[in-house]
Amino acid sequence: MGRARPGRAGRRLPATAHVMLPILRLAVLGLGLLAGTTHALTAAEALAIAAGDNDARIGALYSAAAAGDRQLAPFVQALLADEVKVAGERVYVLHDGKAIDAGSGSDVALPEAAEDVSNNNRMRRALETVLASLQLFSSDVASRQAAAAQLAKASLDESQLPLLERAIAAETDPSLKDQLQRMRARILVSSADRMKRLAAAGELGHSSQSAVAVLLQERLGAGGETDAEVRAALQRSLAAVRGRLAWGEGLATLFTGVSLGSVLLLVALGLAITYGLMGVINMAHGELMMVGAYTTYLVQNLFRACWPSVFDAYVIAAIPAAFLASALVGAVLERGVLRFLYGRPLETLLATWGISLVLQQAVRSIFGAQNVPVTNPRWLSGGVEVMSNLVLPYNRIAIIAFAFTVLGGVALLIARTRFGLFIRGVTQNRRMASCVGVDTTRVDTLAFSFGAGIAGLGGVALAQIGNVGPDLGQAYIVDSFLVVVVGGVGQLAGTVVAGLGLGVLNKLLEGVAGAVLAKIMVLVFIVVFIQRKPSGLFAMKGRSAEA
Repeated sequence: MGRARPGRAGRRLPATAHVMLPILRLAVLGLGLLAGTTHALTAAEALAIAAGDNDARIGALYSAAAAGDRQLAPFVQALLADEVKVAGERVYVLHDGKAIDAGSGSDVALPEAAEDVSNNNRMRRALETVLASLQLFSSDVASRQAAAAQLAKASLDESQLPLLERAIAAETDPSLKDQLQRMRARILVSSADRMKRLAAAGELGHSSQSAVAVLLQERLGAGGETDAEVRAALQRSLAAVRGRLAWGEGLATLFTGVSLGSVLLLVALGLAITYGLMGVINMAHGELMMVGAYTTYLVQNLFRACWPSVFDAYVIAAIPAAFLASALVGAVLERGVLRFLYGRPLETLLATWGISLVLQQAVRSIFGAQNVPVTNPRWLSGGVEVMSNLVLPYNRIAIIAFAFTVLGGVALLIARTRFGLFIRGVTQNRRMASCVGVDTTRVDTLAFSFGAGIAGLGGVALAQIGNVGPDLGQAYIVDSFLVVVVGGVGQLAGTVVAGLGLGVLNKLLEGVAGAVLAKIMVLVFIVVFIQRKPSGLFAMKGRSAEA
């Protein structure tokens, strides 16, 4: 502030100043309130908040918040932390082993007769609400948005209107201001003033919060709104809010279905290659995915022990590690067992089922029978809130993007590389490919290892959204075979359509019939579909020498 001007008391103010001075004082007072620096917390205010009847304490708390006490926030934090004591008419805040007088802010000796301040659940909710309200005046938009989100879940009443109206007046972000105005409407919808209730009912119709729908329903229930015009406005607003919530629920179901479909796509992609190329019904495919998940767990522990500063990057390192580990196990499986069983589907099925049991028991012996924890990195934690009932988790979004990235890589490899040419040749006509010099045995090993490696990538993805345990692969092996059969054996496009389609269909039916009945209905649908179209959605074109 500037230096004091001499002779100020003896000056006469201009005539206009007598009109402007009250306005200027009000403006200065308003700026002080918005900045939260109008006056410090007094000893009387601190005592009224800390001691007495809960109703009186809450009233004093809201009054102090509306007045803009700059010391209120730390005082409220101390109350929530049980670091406040009362002795007589004085309130003390404990900090670093010292007692501070709540009114003066000076260090004092704590009296022996000082008693702890007791806060029941109702008082704590009021303290938390006020603490969030005070964040509405932060200079950081993200902090204000977080405070508004917390307040939206709280129980608001008319005693909080002054603080909320002050926040609305100070807010510069349009969307956040709209949100605060709807909070104000939630309070006014129960007002004694009919016009205020009518205006609040119209304002609440712009909301998409499920809590607002509950509030409107309560006001329309028995003992609620009695005025016919206000009830009609409440009913219109309730219909509008429910319509938006229905959209959110539908989009949430669709996203969950696409997410499940992307997981099925990752799991079935490797199976489509091995089953399409060699006709091997590999019942150990789920365990190859389990190998990838446990490799992710080991890489996570390695980063935590050796490179904790870059722990969040462990997922990036786990992707090639899981691919190589699962591919190696797949190569051993193909070379050691499957190459001797080609053309014998029943023996292959039984052998791979036995191998799956061996791999499960090996994991139990090494890591234990319990699930192991895999922590999401920070950049995969949380989600994007699209609507109040629609939050898109970052890990699910990442899995969808990862699945289509892997799909694109596989498609390029199959269509544009020499290895892909050999795979397509052996798939379409093994004898002719052998006649022109293709080492079909080597292609079988490489293709099976490649499919096993993709299963390992599926394990990396599943480790981010579910438990990692010995039974991880069993939950997806049947569904992945269904995806391959419905899509068309050896057809990547069919695998994509079938994976996403079955994922969305399963989630849609779950919402109607429940999880168990939805599985049965999907299975019945697939049986009927295969009866009508045995070759799947995308039948393989061309002729085969074996046909």
